[in-house]
This record gives sequence, C-alpha cells and structure tokens, in this order.
Amino acid sequence: MKPFVHAHATHPDAHLALALAAAQIEAQIAASGAGLRPTLGWLYCCDAFAPQAQGLLDEARQRWPGVAWVGAVGPGICASGVEYFDEPALALMLAELPAEQFRVFSGRRPLAGWPAELAQVHADPATPDLQELIEELAGQTSSGYLFGGLAMADTGSLHLADGVWRGGLSGVAFGPGLQIRSRVSQGCQALGAERRISACDGPLLLELDGQPALDCLLQDLALPVATAPAELREALPRLRRTLAGLRRGPGSGRSSRRDYGDDVLVRHLVGVDPARRGVAIGERLEVGQHLSFCERSPEAARRDLLRICTELRAEGEENPPADGGPAIAGAIYISCAGRGGPHFGAPSAEAQWVQHALGDVPLVGFFAGGEIAHASLYGYTGVLTVFLRGGDSRP
Repeated sequence: MKPFVHAHATHPDAHLALALAAAQIEAQIAASGAGLRPTLGWLYCCDAFAPQAQGLLDEARQRWPGVAWVGAVGPGICASGVEYFDEPALALMLAELPAEQFRVFSGRRPLAGWPAELAQVHADPATPDLQELIEELAGQTSSGYLFGGLAMADTGSLHLADGVWRGGLSGVAFGPGLQIRSRVSQGCQALGAERRISACDGPLLLELDGQPALDCLLQDLALPVATAPAELREALPRLRRTLAGLRRGPGSGRSSRRDYGDDVLVRHLVGVDPARRGVAIGERLEVGQHLSFCERSPEAARRDLLRICTELRAEGEENPPADGGPAIAGAIYISCAGRGGPHFGAPSAEAQWVQHALGDVPLVGFFAGGEIAHASLYGYTGVLTVFLRGGDSRP
C-alpha cells in the first residue's frame, strides 16, 4: 500500500477551497515520485459548504477520474494537526487501494452480499431505528466492526458515497486484504463506583444495587440526598453536567475516578423522577446492566487519546514496510462535536495531540453528532482508524 496524500483549505468560495486543496494534493503526488493512482477519496466539509456539496463532489470527480468518494458534512473538520470550526473549510484525502478490496455503499447500493471485513459509516442522526441499522450493517461484516460518525449541518445532515445523501447511512466497506486498525478514545470519567441496575422501567433508572437511583446519583456528586423540590432545583446545575456510562457486557466493579474503555457507552441524563427516586437516561435500560455516573473530562480525554495513538503507532512499527517508508499509510479521525475547539483549551489542540502521538501521517476527519464504533453509537468519544502498509485487516 502506498502512502496516502491529503490536503485542507479554507476560503469563502467552496470551489476555490477545493482548488487550493487540489494544488496541495498534486504537489504531494509529484514530490513523492511514487506515481500514485488514487482509487478512493475522502471529502469532509464544514457545514458552510453543505449547499455546495454536490458541486464539490462533481468537481472532485472531474479532477480525479475513476476515484470513488465518501465523506460527510459537520460543524467542524480536521486534518493533520489542524481543526476548522464554523468557517468555510474542507479536507480531502486520496488513496490507491486495490479496487477489489473496497466497496462504496449507500441506500441505493446496499452492501449485502459483498465480502466485507469491516466498514466505515456516515449516517444521518434523524434516521429512524439508527442503532438497529448499525447493528444490521455490522452483521454484514466478518469482524462485526464499524467505524464512523453522524453527519451534522444547520442546513441538513449530508453524507457522501458516490453521491450526496440525506437520511439513512452510507460509507465504504473494506475486504480482508487490507491492514486496518481502529480504536475508541473516551472523553468522560466515572464519578463513583460502577453499580448493577436492579430496577428500571424502560429508560427510567429506579435502583442501583438495591438503592434508589437518584440517591446514588446525588451521593456520587457529593450532594445532600435531596427530597424537597427546592433542594433538587439547587442541584440542577450539577445534574445537567452529569452523564451515565453504561457498560456493554459484564460489569467490572470499577472504583471511583477510573477512566472508561470502549466497552462503555455514555448517555445523557434526561430528567429525574423525585416521587420514584428515579433518573431518566437517554437509553433503554435492562436489569443486570452495569452503570456509573460520569462527567466530561478534558484530561481523561487527552490521556486516553494519547494512549490509543501510541498503541496504533506501535502496531504499525511491529511490521514496518520493506521499503523503509512510513508504517501508517493514512488515518481517519472522527471526534465528537462536543470535544473539539475550546473543550481542550486551545484551537486545534485535539488534532495536534493526535499528530504528535501518531506521527506526521496523512489524516482527515470531522466532528460528528455521535460516533460509531464496533456496532454501537457513542458520545463524547474520538474514533481513530489507521491504514497500515501491508498485512491482514483486524480491528
């Protein structure tokens, strides 16, 4: 596999931004001397360019004939070491992959029947039964692994797959001949011990380890166990900042202040029921699941992001390419829209951490309204995927 090429640009005119990025791409191809003949491209746009998405895709096809395209629109995009938020910008990446090793899919071109190992997915968050569709798609891959995110834009959630789509999901599947690695970086930290759900009613959490759920929540927040409406109103600012981490699979009994792994799905608290001492969670619950209350943590997110970058870089260096070139051909990073920008204290901080830890490799991505990994929807996470130069694909 040859190294990928990538570029990014900002300009009030969408087509001039694409022209600036295209000039960078062509310069990289000429400088590499590798004779790159791209077959697959990624195009990510900030929502300012959403109305021009079809025109940008048409122009990209004209510039690089024979390239299949995927991508999405978001409130922000990223490339190696840089983030663009709320400004007219785009990022693109091109790769030369064997045509038989990938397949672009959409609602008009289903994946069913193609021998996929894993797949990248972009989706519209307003799609009915989205979680079920994600699980169904994961079941059509031999590894059961998906990576991707939910498109976002003020003018509508658009995603690209050899066309511009609203609603549903689309993306690109990869065959077993590619070496692809992917990791999830959590952005939240537990406030207290993980407990077993002992009583619930749909999304309403009633008891944890036999104790009233609302009392457990207030205890983890170090707040008085409020009973009067006025006391609960005083606690509302803290409750609005609190989330719930729901573990997929057996509980671990983790103690307070521990970081999450990718087996935890973070969901919003959507209300409290003082009469039943319950807490409403943005997810249907089942007795026996394990849950801990949590909060967003920039430091935990930074620490976990550096961990996954280090792991992926080490995997690439275990089997370096014979030509002595870079072990990582290219990378895709999809992060939560709530993580980028000021969340980490400085512009482009998150992208710069990735570049520092992963190395100076071609990378593009976007900030999403929800992230996809394994066969689940995540929140407040970052999903980093790298293409290694040779070997078998294994998430």
